[in-house]
Amino acid sequence: MENLNSYEYTLIEIWEADVSGREDSVWKKIEAIGGEQGWYYGTILWKTRGAVDKLLGGIGYRKGRPFRELRNGDQVDFWRVVGVDKSRKYLKLQAEMKLPGKVWITYEIKANRFFQKIEFIPKGAFGRVYWYLVKPLHYFIFTQMFRAIVK
Repeated sequence: MENLNSYEYTLIEIWEADVSGREDSVWKKIEAIGGEQGWYYGTILWKTRGAVDKLLGGIGYRKGRPFRELRNGDQVDFWRVVGVDKSRKYLKLQAEMKLPGKVWITYEIKANRFFQKIEFIPKGAFGRVYWYLVKPLHYFIFTQMFRAIVK
């Protein structure tokens, strides 16, 4: 297991919305994310990011995911399931692409509220610079994904 002490603080972005009466339909979208379904917004941008990852020696955009309910350890494109609990409507994915840090995306429905959370732990100064350089693009993409899941 990698020592996260070599990393710094965690940068977090959270989106949330009231999904009263639609919790099950929103959860179904979350459960189906990736693979043939895509990411609800900007799938071509995710594929482009995968091509860059491949050029950097990473795994690239591995399109695919299981056709069954997700389980811990499952691959979802270039993400890995690190937490899933259907009864809690909770899914956490860790990025496996080349990054100057660690990143997770968490989807959760709790008390009629849907949350999408991005966590990034930068590694060194380059990690912090990377985060702030891509933040406007990431904010736009993740906002559009969030809106598409909620609607």
